[in-house]
Amino acid sequence: RKHRASACPSHRRPVRSSLRGSMAAELVFAPGARKVTADEVAQPFIKEIEEATSALSSSARPKLVGFLANSDPAAAKYAQWTGKTFQRDGMNFELRQVEPDELDRALEEANADTSVHGIMIYYPVFGTRPSFHGGSYDDALRDTVSLAKDAEGLCHFYRRTLYRNQRFVDTEQARKCVLPCTPLAVVKILEHLGAYNDQHPMGDRMSGKVVTVVNRSEVVGRPLAAMLANDGATVYSVDIDSTYVFLRGKVEPVPAEATTESVVKMSDVVVLAVPSDRYKMDPSWVKEGAIVVNVSSHKNIDGDLLLSTRPGVRYVPAVGKITIAMLERNLLRLQQNFKGSGRLVWDSSIGCVAPAPDQ
Repeated sequence: RKHRASACPSHRRPVRSSLRGSMAAELVFAPGARKVTADEVAQPFIKEIEEATSALSSSARPKLVGFLANSDPAAAKYAQWTGKTFQRDGMNFELRQVEPDELDRALEEANADTSVHGIMIYYPVFGTRPSFHGGSYDDALRDTVSLAKDAEGLCHFYRRTLYRNQRFVDTEQARKCVLPCTPLAVVKILEHLGAYNDQHPMGDRMSGKVVTVVNRSEVVGRPLAAMLANDGATVYSVDIDSTYVFLRGKVEPVPAEATTESVVKMSDVVVLAVPSDRYKMDPSWVKEGAIVVNVSSHKNIDGDLLLSTRPGVRYVPAVGKITIAMLERNLLRLQQNFKGSGRLVWDSSIGCVAPAPDQ
């Protein structure tokens, strides 16, 4: 763990860093380089959440149910953090551990339970195992969650609205859609660090920016690429066997000569989300002044080397606390959006839902 000291006359910041055994050395930051903590970004949202929950009686505070059906230590740790955070912020969280083959039934029960306001699943559950309904079993699980309770924003309805850049649930544009928590956390980081230009109109505030996202999962990489492209950025989406460029509303192949190194070197923002400790990006690829966000539970880049060699870089080594804050915001939004809606009707012509009229 690094602790920044005060700036020295050369404007380089010495940071103590643990080495092998009991030896310690001073890490000297490159000029203008900065390590940005998740706490720094999350604090305004935590305050907003605490104010919202304190205005509710204890019986009116929303309840999230998290389903853990795997043995992934990272998922268990995320569930533990979620429980502690919800308790701190006065919200209700219940973790239900179920066998994978019982998850479908458990989800349907939670969908029908009026005391449950939000549902989340700790992925992966089945990985790439195919589903009877088509696609993977995990894809089918995402679509099993009611849109009125999908705190992660991953069901078909919210995927459809995200990719079509439809930002409201209803035609009156009174109820905002929820968005996937981790991609939304990255957007909030970029807003905090000034990558979004608030002088531009909404939906165009990343215009002129180049972003590389390493990972194209359905939970993080793909929705994040689409969100940033819908805000005007040119987004290079890199995965294990391909690279595509996401532009507003479309995906195109990259030139044959393009490599991960070449797209990273021209990127203003680099997002690393590879779920493996074997993947490490070369810090020399990162251009001066870029923002680097490590989303993975593994460190996909040597943070010390990055901060000591790339002037002006801003490095966010973890996003977990921001992700949980976005989860809380989504839960509050779902409660507000669908409070009192016993039934919903779907209008495929406009792609919106609304409370069913009284019979």
